[in-house]
Amino acid sequence: MIFASAIFLYWFLPLFLAVYYLAPRRLRSAWITLGSFVFYGWWRPDFVLLMVASTLLDYTCGAKITQAHARGERGKAWVTLSCVANLGLLGYFKYANFGVETLNAALATLGYKQVAWTSVVLPVGISFYTFQTMSYTIDVYRKVAPPARNIVDFASFVSLFPQLVAGPIVRYNTVAEQLVERTHTLSKFWRGVLYFQAGLAKKVLIADFVAPLANDAFESGGLGVLDAWIGTVAYTFQIYFDFSGYSDMAIGLGLMLGFAFPINFDQPYHSRSITEFWRRWHISLSTFLRDYLYIPLGGNRLGPVRTYVNLAATMLLGGLWHGAAWTFIAWGAYQGFWLIVERLSGKSSLYSWAPKPAQIAITFVLAMFGWVLFRATSMSGALDHMAAMLGAAGVSERTLTVLPIHWAALALAAIVAWGFPTTQERVHRASAGWVLALQPIFLLALVQLHYENDVPFLYFQF
Repeated sequence: MIFASAIFLYWFLPLFLAVYYLAPRRLRSAWITLGSFVFYGWWRPDFVLLMVASTLLDYTCGAKITQAHARGERGKAWVTLSCVANLGLLGYFKYANFGVETLNAALATLGYKQVAWTSVVLPVGISFYTFQTMSYTIDVYRKVAPPARNIVDFASFVSLFPQLVAGPIVRYNTVAEQLVERTHTLSKFWRGVLYFQAGLAKKVLIADFVAPLANDAFESGGLGVLDAWIGTVAYTFQIYFDFSGYSDMAIGLGLMLGFAFPINFDQPYHSRSITEFWRRWHISLSTFLRDYLYIPLGGNRLGPVRTYVNLAATMLLGGLWHGAAWTFIAWGAYQGFWLIVERLSGKSSLYSWAPKPAQIAITFVLAMFGWVLFRATSMSGALDHMAAMLGAAGVSERTLTVLPIHWAALALAAIVAWGFPTTQERVHRASAGWVLALQPIFLLALVQLHYENDVPFLYFQF
């Protein structure tokens, strides 16, 4: 089930909220868990069992670590079990196909018989909830998070449907107190509604309208320089408004349930360097990689060379986390390269001397070349697309069909990305005029949903 669907908007959400607010407070966590299982299992009910297994494992590990601490022990065996089990689960479902395909390609090159293999189906959102449950045991082990009060509270944290399948990645220590006691006010609920409305509008009225251009460009061959750039710009806006719109909706739904989730985007295309970009883009993942990978590897505490190695390793693994393909690994390497270059330059870009608008423009272009690697279905396709952007194919005849509505969507995307405040700023300082203007926009998004045969969400694949 996805947020931008009739079954969620007109059936699941109203029923869920009605029962949630009618239920006694002591039963609300149980209702969150049950409703979230329905939400998650709508496509494949059997995948709920994986989430239940992960929940039981990490709740048990957390309890055992707490008991070990009470005895004056560290509980290292239990946190190790949690990490190995979660990473093993993620590794099998997300990377087994990639591993066998890579092995078979090598065997074919060497003339050996290939390995027979039945493809594994990737459970939606497994990357997000395994990270969350694993971070719980690590934080309990580090004594930076309290152990869960009971299995019901912990299960509601793991399965919490607003951020279950695509984030933001919510760490247990940020919501531990809210799982026990949270406030429910009309003001908080109304802010949640505004977040949700703005997020749905960004996703449906911007991301979905530029998506056909991106799809056509990356699925076509022989692009000229203009078409290659149009397709890249379209995808650059699509992934931002699709994912940030979903994050806004998740934050809004959390507020409707009394939860305060961390923001996930902070105007990333305003960045003046790639380092700044990663402080603004998918913030919950960036901080997760920093706290659970980069710093444990040594961060910047072990000298310059080790710092560069740690940056490269963190971004390579961050790329691999996004998907089991060489393109994602290359994307991670590309990001790591620029982070290292900027670290060598004193944590500033090579073009920090330029005027601010030029710095923003250059960073945007660098990000776009990275998105080519992220979107392409093969390394050869990514390199061909980049070559076309650099003019290798010349200014060939236009092959993309760019309708006036596409140009309007691209223009609107640019205006919102660079000319508007963030959703959180708008919501927390909402004027009557802005609220009134948002309502017909939201209704237009609802109408548009009825005309879309397919409403994709990019981050479901992760």
